[in-house]
Amino acid sequence: MTDHEHLSAATPAEDDRSRERIIAPVIVSTRAAQGVREDHSAPIIAEFADSIGFGCRPPVIIPDGEGVLAALSELLVQVAPAVIITSGGTGLTSDDLTPEYTLPLLDKEIPGIMEAVRAHGRAHNPLASLSRGVAGVAEGTVVVNLPGSPKAVREGMQVLVDILPHLCDQVADLRQHDEWGTDGDR
Repeated sequence: MTDHEHLSAATPAEDDRSRERIIAPVIVSTRAAQGVREDHSAPIIAEFADSIGFGCRPPVIIPDGEGVLAALSELLVQVAPAVIITSGGTGLTSDDLTPEYTLPLLDKEIPGIMEAVRAHGRAHNPLASLSRGVAGVAEGTVVVNLPGSPKAVREGMQVLVDILPHLCDQVADLRQHDEWGTDGDR
């Protein structure tokens, strides 16, 4: 039995909560929001969500810039998904502001997630180091900023699928205290 199977098999109530986990994609792309180009990132997020038993909402597609704060805030209040994954707005142009609008919403940052995503991406493309995305928890929802290219989203999701089930368990405090230890260091 894998760790994931062990954790998700703990109790019927915990199994029910795991099945209800939803990922909400937020696509930050001016061209996709204007209909100039088709978004290819949200289907990748949905594919990986399905592979770990998470549901996936239809994407929110917004232009680069300050609309990120409103979109994230609305999802947190109105939907409260287990995870919000943004795609886009993590680069260095003047309207790449996704991290700036994500950070004020986070109750806790999780820098190790983005370190892992960037390290994995660098194995395929040295430009992955340029992503300024952040990750953390806001009001009980995990929020992760991925770059805008579908290739970078696929690489980021390859890392996240190994992390998200356990991370969501921790955020929801779904655990037997003796499973993770009682020393309080996690």
